Parts: sequence; C-alpha cells; structure tokens
Amino acid sequence: MKEKIYTIPLMDAFRADDECPFCFIEKNLEQHAMDFVLGSGASYMEDDVRAETDKLGFCHEHYKKMFDYGNRLGCGLILTTHFKKKNEELKQQIKMFSPGKASMLGHFKKAKLDSDNPKTNIGSWVKEQSQNCYICDYYKNTYVRYLDTFFELYRKNPEFTDLFKNSKGFCLSHFGDLVETAESLLSDKEKSSFYEILFPLMTDNMQRVTDDLEWFCDKFDYRNKDADWKNSRDAIQRGMQKTGSGYPADPPYKADR
Repeated sequence: MKEKIYTIPLMDAFRADDECPFCFIEKNLEQHAMDFVLGSGASYMEDDVRAETDKLGFCHEHYKKMFDYGNRLGCGLILTTHFKKKNEELKQQIKMFSPGKASMLGHFKKAKLDSDNPKTNIGSWVKEQSQNCYICDYYKNTYVRYLDTFFELYRKNPEFTDLFKNSKGFCLSHFGDLVETAESLLSDKEKSSFYEILFPLMTDNMQRVTDDLEWFCDKFDYRNKDADWKNSRDAIQRGMQKTGSGYPADPPYKADR
C-alpha cells in the first residue's frame, strides 16, 4: 500500500522507536497548534481565529506552555480580547445569579464541594471555562482522525502491521483509546487477531519498563555502583510517559527566534 499524505505522520511515529507512537503524534500536533496560535504566521490576528480563542480560552497547562513559548505580544493580544468577552459573560452570570435558600443547619455543616456537579449557574459557567481549550480542541480532533488512520493501515498495510508488532507498545491512555476504537471499528474476527497482537505487546513492554525502573533504583545500591546502567538511565521519564502520557523531561517548546 503506497503511503498517502495523511498516513505519513503515523508511519513516521511508529518508526520513531518511541514508548508510545500516539504520544509522538500528539506532541507534534500540539507543537503545530502552538505555532499556529502564536507563531510567525500571526494567525491570532485573524478574526475567525480570535473569535474562537475569545470564546474558548485555554486550559491551565496550555497557558503555561503559551507563556514559555515566548511570544508575549501575541499572548497579550489574545488575552485582551478573551478577557473582554469573559467580562461580559461574567456580568451576565452575576445578573442571573440567585442565592439558594440556606439550611437551618448550615452553620453546623463543613464545606463540601462537588465540582463535577455545580449547583449554581456561576459554578456551571466556571466549570465550562476550565474544560475549554482552543489548543486542546485543535490537536485532539486531529488525533481522533489518526485513530481511524491507524485501523485503516492495520487492515491494509502489511508494512505498518509489522511496525505495530515490533513497536514498544503505547502509554496506558492511548492503549485505552485503541481498545475503545477497535470495539467500534473492527469485526469480531479482526478484533480477535488485533488483540492477540496488542495485549502481549502491552504486557511485555510494561514489564520492560518495570525492569528498567527496578534496575534504575538498584543502581543506587553501593554494591551496584560499578555495574552498567543497561537501559535504565532514562527510565523515570519513560515510566512517567508509559503511565501518564507525554514527555515530562522535554524542555519547553519555544518560538523560533
């Protein structure tokens, strides 16, 4: 099967010898989103983009990454119009707010916050703000399409199937996504053969990382001070990626100077 433009990034991700090809894909998509939002193309000056960033804002993780990226003017312009929109929404939410009737025993109760189920319009509005992020939406929507591409290649491309079989598996989050997607896309026969590859791949590679972590810790025993580190020098960051996704040891992604 000849590679197509939309299959090349996924093939490259599996050739990268990463702990999780989908972490590799997501990192590239996220960096592309950062470049799109704050890079030299100045997309934040376009009305349609600014309308979306004004509406959605960004999650706390991407505010930090935007700050580290380095385009202070771009951040300032985005935040200015975003704040103007949120100020109007805030005034409207306060105008709509009506305090609930206090319980007679309220003075004797301890604070109890159920942030997943807010009881006021303001609580619901604030929760919505924390769940919206322009950059998250930008790359996660594309990530879902790569899940479809994964199964297309798995069905039709023997070279990709070999790359998949010989990969280092996936982080737990993306492993879960693959299983959930397989359940909806594959036939019963396809599921059987797919899981025969995926499940041993995951258990073997989770054990590999476990062994690396154990040896990393054992190396701090004075009796092992002269022993070889084997594959354990970067076991901490690989272990964090395997269980939590992402690249904890990577430096901040910055704008090209």
